[in-house]
Amino acid sequence: MNSAFFLMRVIEPEPVTLVCRDGVRLTGHLWKQAGGVSVGRVVINPATGVAARFYHRYARFLAEHGFTVLTFDYRGIGLSRPQRLRGCGFRWRDWGALDFDAAVRFLEENSGGRLSAVGHSIGGFLPGLAEAGLRLERMLTVGAQYAWWGDYAPAQRAGLFLKWHVAMPLATVLWGYFPGKRFGWLEDLPAGVAYEWSFRGPRFERSHPRAERKGALARMAAVRAPILAVTVSDDPLGTVEAARRTLRYYAGAERQLVLLYPADFGRAAVGHFNLFHDAHASGFWLDTLLWLRDGRNPWPDRMVDPLRTVPPDRPRAATPTILGRRTTRDAVPGGQARRRE
Repeated sequence: MNSAFFLMRVIEPEPVTLVCRDGVRLTGHLWKQAGGVSVGRVVINPATGVAARFYHRYARFLAEHGFTVLTFDYRGIGLSRPQRLRGCGFRWRDWGALDFDAAVRFLEENSGGRLSAVGHSIGGFLPGLAEAGLRLERMLTVGAQYAWWGDYAPAQRAGLFLKWHVAMPLATVLWGYFPGKRFGWLEDLPAGVAYEWSFRGPRFERSHPRAERKGALARMAAVRAPILAVTVSDDPLGTVEAARRTLRYYAGAERQLVLLYPADFGRAAVGHFNLFHDAHASGFWLDTLLWLRDGRNPWPDRMVDPLRTVPPDRPRAATPTILGRRTTRDAVPGGQARRRE
């Protein structure tokens, strides 16, 4: 009776404030589990230029299934936007090193249970930039990438390059920040974020000052949380090659990479954002519980090699090979893939 009551009631979030190490304050929402003891804690990291409210339905779903969940807006975005965005000095790397770090510290101080991160797009890369990333126990990434144009889907690469690597920096020069809302593309972005996105090359650390590069690489390699990375075949940004480029930086973690198809969800298209729509609550969202709660890969027959080497300085259009049910230990560092039950 009690469990049924908790599952039927609508879970409403509690507005919270996160204080970063540099004093910047972020706005977030804490979603407390439906009842009993939390089965775990989850931080949801948004994609670039996407307000945290986009993930609120998924956060509520996780809370209904026993998780304590924190959603938050990065500095300069959504509810964490300052009164004046022009000249604020916020950078992409700050979202990981400072903002995600503050989110983890907040959850540690206010809840208990296994600590996991769900990262969408750049949100799957940011945990490795934070000292607090070492305390994660599990990660789920969806379309994780850091926007090197050479990893974009070949058919859309030219258009995406013009949009994000030509139009965006030009508009940022004119306005002093990127007016994404004006263009109907995404949330407005601080200039530092827009420029890091526009001009980042195949090696992310080269966008850092030379003296900071070694430390950034070491932090990413020190993450030990097992990672399940999800890609979708029609995602033009979070391609298999983009996910591989991200996963290679997490050198100390057990990494699994799966490639899903729109047909797996009975759809003609999914793309970069659709998996967080609540139409997937009875499908993809339920599947993610197997990983976040039990550490089980729900798609063992959709695994691809997570670490195949691609030349780091030039784009390459490659068709991934599905490893299938008989995935080898070499394909999944640190363990044998499980069969679908």
